[in-house]
Amino acid sequence: MAEGREAATPRAWQRMLSGRRLDLLDPSPMDIEIEDIAHGLARVARWNGQTTGDHPFSVAQHSVVVEEILAHIQPGVEARWRLAALLHDAPEYVIGDMISPFKAALGLDYRSFEDRLESAIHIRFGLPARTPAPIKGLIKQADRACAYFEATQLAGFGHAEALKLFGRPPPGYALAIEPLSARAAQDRYLQRCQILTDAAGYGGGAAAFDSE
Repeated sequence: MAEGREAATPRAWQRMLSGRRLDLLDPSPMDIEIEDIAHGLARVARWNGQTTGDHPFSVAQHSVVVEEILAHIQPGVEARWRLAALLHDAPEYVIGDMISPFKAALGLDYRSFEDRLESAIHIRFGLPARTPAPIKGLIKQADRACAYFEATQLAGFGHAEALKLFGRPPPGYALAIEPLSARAAQDRYLQRCQILTDAAGYGGGAAAFDSE
């Protein structure tokens, strides 16, 4: 490097297919688009891709199932909280789906980064920056139930092992998983977002959040 030349500042943003540039260290709600989230999550594999089938089981498909399970656990739950369930793993469109043991090993810095991104996503979609504890607990319960079905049907876990790790699924709910292609998972995710944003009173659904 020539004397006196300043070192280049490391790039801390990611360019999305929508054209948005998302600052990874200080994410702005205005740089978050549902199309980018759906596209990314449909191409992020659960279980680090260690699942059976012709297609990976994507985070997008997982999120749709979690939203469905939450509504089974608590019928009549408000549409905005179903939307929160659909978006519960939305930060993974940027950071990928790290398995829980690795998240724990990375510690608080990772959690802080994930929390900032989640808050920006929530604000973008009219949700509280922090999900209320009771709703967060419901989403976690639904998430663990979905993980049980994934573990036993796709990831090679035995019934007893999955029960120990994830608990028993809610009574009266059954699920037969068929992993979708990335395009099909992306379309289904966008469709659920449209329905839930309409039901929550956002008028134009997912399209209401598009920017000119």
